[in-house]
Amino acid sequence: MFEQYLKACQERVEAALEQFLPHTTTQPEQLHKAMRHATLGGGGKRVRPTLVYAAGEALGLAPELLDIPACAVELIHTYSLVHDDLPAMDNDDLRRGVPTCHRAFDEATAILTGDALQTLAFKILAQTPSLPFSSEVRIEMIAALAIASGSRGMAGGQALDLAAVGQELSLAQLEIMHIHKTGALIRASVRLGTLAAADAEPEQVRGLDHYAKCIGLAFQVRDDILDVEGDTETLGKTQGKDQAGLKPTYPSLLGLTASREMALRLCQDALQSLESLDQKADPLRSLANYIIDRPH
Repeated sequence: MFEQYLKACQERVEAALEQFLPHTTTQPEQLHKAMRHATLGGGGKRVRPTLVYAAGEALGLAPELLDIPACAVELIHTYSLVHDDLPAMDNDDLRRGVPTCHRAFDEATAILTGDALQTLAFKILAQTPSLPFSSEVRIEMIAALAIASGSRGMAGGQALDLAAVGQELSLAQLEIMHIHKTGALIRASVRLGTLAAADAEPEQVRGLDHYAKCIGLAFQVRDDILDVEGDTETLGKTQGKDQAGLKPTYPSLLGLTASREMALRLCQDALQSLESLDQKADPLRSLANYIIDRPH
């Protein structure tokens, strides 16, 4: 049942992204080809836009009201992947089962692709006429996404990640790094869904935010486990990259068994935070379990 829901969200956001991404016949053609390659070329799980849809629907919103925030989140996520894969950072050759942007094109094009995807995310939130929200809500959405993307979010987390290579971190230091690098955008995804529901009760919003904080960390713990246990073909990216790059991870710090236990505890904590919501939040509940069980 949840797999059908996830597939429906994937198809929905990809259809919307298809409309917002510039066509490859529009100048500059090379840049627009690279933007589409990075965003649509290898598909992807689309967990973050699914969170936008599921959080909004838990508060009674129809999915068509959430297409633009969902696209904005996915554009930001994709930009971060393009830049993270660059030789100056993680130096990866494979992403979502296809060559990374700088491999399929070149480094300069990959940098520009990330820049263009990031700005497109803010453009569609600011200017799309069909977005049925007030200017105040649009501004809050833009601010939430900007904070999650900058030095207090993904960019800051990536800086901490790069500085941590070859270092021994404490569990608290590792959590701080991943709360920024991975957790911030996951938390923002749920936040965009709740911002779309103007009449949401404060208790529900707080519960959803705590849910997002828990699953954001659980997502990274599972990612670290998969880097050890997965294979390149299934993962769609290079297996064992973190270990080879001397990056601190949950398995390297805690071991695999304790890492699995940590992910399970975070999932249970996330589920408890949804107790004030009815069955409309069931996709969020299923998503929490999916995150700690996903094969890639």
